[in-house]
Amino acid sequence: MNKIQKSAIITGGGTGMGAATAKRLVQDGWSVTIFGRREAKLEEVITQISKPAQTLAVTGDVTNREDVKRLINNHLKKFGRLDGLVNNAAVVVGGPIGDVSIEDWQKVMAINVEGVFNTINLSIEHLKNVKGAIVNVSSVSGVRGDWTFSPYCASKGAVTNFTHSLALELGAQGLRINAVAPSLTDTEMASFVTESEAMMAKVRNRMPLGRAAKPEEIAAPIAFLLSDDASFINGAILPVDGGVMASNGQPNFTE
Repeated sequence: MNKIQKSAIITGGGTGMGAATAKRLVQDGWSVTIFGRREAKLEEVITQISKPAQTLAVTGDVTNREDVKRLINNHLKKFGRLDGLVNNAAVVVGGPIGDVSIEDWQKVMAINVEGVFNTINLSIEHLKNVKGAIVNVSSVSGVRGDWTFSPYCASKGAVTNFTHSLALELGAQGLRINAVAPSLTDTEMASFVTESEAMMAKVRNRMPLGRAAKPEEIAAPIAFLLSDDASFINGAILPVDGGVMASNGQPNFTE
């Protein structure tokens, strides 16, 4: 008997953690559809994977429900089933709360929260049919606070508790949902930190492993949570943070 070819949709799949997850899943035998707003970035990932039968790129915006419907339809047309969903698309906005515009607040909430709702809401019946799995990309900022990044923290906190709530609702139907909570990761979105020596010095002082994560180091736990090896894990928020949340927040008095 031939092994079932599982397939997944990955939002924000053109760069960073999304691209790394697509590559990891194909390596593990999955077929993947990557979704994002920049066609050139998506096509670059597809070219790098170099397995056209197992990959598809769809351009669109997670805040646009018609785009998400088209994404799901195109995925099913090519692969016939949907076993996994990775909600990775996100933006970051920071600054003192008095300086945050309502437009910036709404943008963060639309992409980081409403986008996750859209993909789950519109794909849930297909995932239920195969007792699939969802992995949301939250953040350590969705578990604890950051200075002057309250819109981003609020949005990721929503993703964290949305994950908890859906795990209760969907678990009895055989559909698992979990989240990963990365800390600083070397992606395009975090380049304002990773490309600054002054900021990275602060990271090395605060993070036990002393560096940013590589996207591949986030992709691996995502792939695990989608896999059958995680068949009894539901509602977990997995820190992939180099030890950041192991701290109680006090300074290192030994230095």
